[in-house]
Amino acid sequence: MAKKKVVFIGVASALIILFSEKAYAEETTIRILHTNDAHGRAFEGELDGIGYAKLKTLIDENRGEHSLLVDAGDTFHGTTFASLEEGRTIADVLNTVGYDAFVPGNHDFNYGLDRLYELEETIDFPVIAANLLNDEEEPLFEPFMLQEFDDVTVGIFGLATPETAFKTHPNNVAAVTFEDPSAAAQRMVDLLQQEGADVIIALAHLGIDETSEDTSQKVAAEVQGIDVIIDGHSHSELPTGLIGENNTLIASAGEYLQNLGVVDLVFADGVLVEKNAKLIQQSEAEAIEPDEKVEALLAELEEGQQAILAEPVGQTAVDLNGEREHVRVEETNLGNFIADVLRNATEADIALTNGGGIRASVQAGMITKGDLVEVSPFGNYAVTVEVTGAQLLKVLENGVSGYPEPSGGFPQISGFSFQFDPNNEPGQRVHSVLVKGKPLQENETYLLATNDFLAAGGDEYTDLANAPIVNEFSAVDELLIEYLQDAGEIAPKIEGRIQMAATPAETQAPLHAEYVIQPGDTLFEIGLRLNVQWPKLLEMNPSIRDEDVIFSGETILVPNTRT
Repeated sequence: MAKKKVVFIGVASALIILFSEKAYAEETTIRILHTNDAHGRAFEGELDGIGYAKLKTLIDENRGEHSLLVDAGDTFHGTTFASLEEGRTIADVLNTVGYDAFVPGNHDFNYGLDRLYELEETIDFPVIAANLLNDEEEPLFEPFMLQEFDDVTVGIFGLATPETAFKTHPNNVAAVTFEDPSAAAQRMVDLLQQEGADVIIALAHLGIDETSEDTSQKVAAEVQGIDVIIDGHSHSELPTGLIGENNTLIASAGEYLQNLGVVDLVFADGVLVEKNAKLIQQSEAEAIEPDEKVEALLAELEEGQQAILAEPVGQTAVDLNGEREHVRVEETNLGNFIADVLRNATEADIALTNGGGIRASVQAGMITKGDLVEVSPFGNYAVTVEVTGAQLLKVLENGVSGYPEPSGGFPQISGFSFQFDPNNEPGQRVHSVLVKGKPLQENETYLLATNDFLAAGGDEYTDLANAPIVNEFSAVDELLIEYLQDAGEIAPKIEGRIQMAATPAETQAPLHAEYVIQPGDTLFEIGLRLNVQWPKLLEMNPSIRDEDVIFSGETILVPNTRT
């Protein structure tokens, strides 16, 4: 075979053309269509997504003679539609759309490993992950798949992010060992080459976020022989892909089905000679018709969930106040309940959620799943972050900065209390912060539970965006449902966690302090120790008649050196 030369077209383009001396070779094009990080957004318009019904139309229009449709994870969780039946609705939709392979993302473990196994049994395509092992270092899922297209064999293996260990509840992956992605990738490349693969694709949920230790770029740099990485996890939108080291094309389609990714692989007599990536964007899907079968299925599944939403989960002895005009300006009992659930579920020191995320009240009496979905409808999931006391002060200042105007960022809290003075300028309002009854320590680190929206800097909580994430958990509405199912009945109340109060005046430290005379002390030695002349001590203590006569155990006045 003639030696190949790699040529890059353009600076930013991910088009790679490999020229061989052989001319007029018979060409075969294999098209890989891909999605990632849908997070349960099944319907058109959800966070500007295409929705699966129109996505199916786009897929059918772009499949070509030889094609595969793959998903790079974080798919089965993220909305009520997805979580209400623990991913089953999404599984049904994926089957109808016609996927060929899937790698699990961290949030696909949110229902636990056993549930992911159940979903694997439900879907008509393989779950692949080479680096997810059990205690005996055996793969938990199929590590790879092979697909024949005429004279071309395509090998695809899966890589899941080791961050899953702390980006879902730890209990969900207690039985999972995460092998180093690069080590697993090297094993797969060696194996697939032995199996005769003409092209090797990694279906990865790793991402390209520089804050992650294991990224697709790192794998591309450390492992030779990967032609393409179809990526997810960092929600990266790569219009023409990017070129990693070793000429590996990395493709990612953003998030929430806002795009359909397309990778074309061109072969001449079984040899890869060209590869390129592009995105079909949501704007291109506006004019197309939704697939009737998928659209009907979505409607049927949504209708079927109405009975589930009507299921009772518990009782409240009091009205739960989630009214917009209250949760955005003051403490409410519903805000306290939600914050308490966040703190309880995550075992955090303290918790903070945004009033703008509370969208409904609940009347006293029976509470249904639907009630709690209305209260917390966004699919936000719980996270824990580490903050210092000084950072927490800034967080709280942001939360009350808009007062008295209603603000979606107004905090509802648990595990601590604070006061604020609305007469002060924003940024100088918060005072008297008590954590579990003790004054806030600015240098101490606290584990704070919140939601992923705020942890990403939403509602201008930029200090939370800079705080390291410790763990990620289930969706907030799921946590509320689980708590109520266990508790049976609740009766949250307003406890004075957030109060308006004038900033306390600074108190002057007393001029004098007390000193207990120790054996062997003299006024002269005490003065040296406290940096004061001994006649001053004599003047401050008229009961001392003779400067040479003082008694051990007696208390005298001395200057307060802390003023």
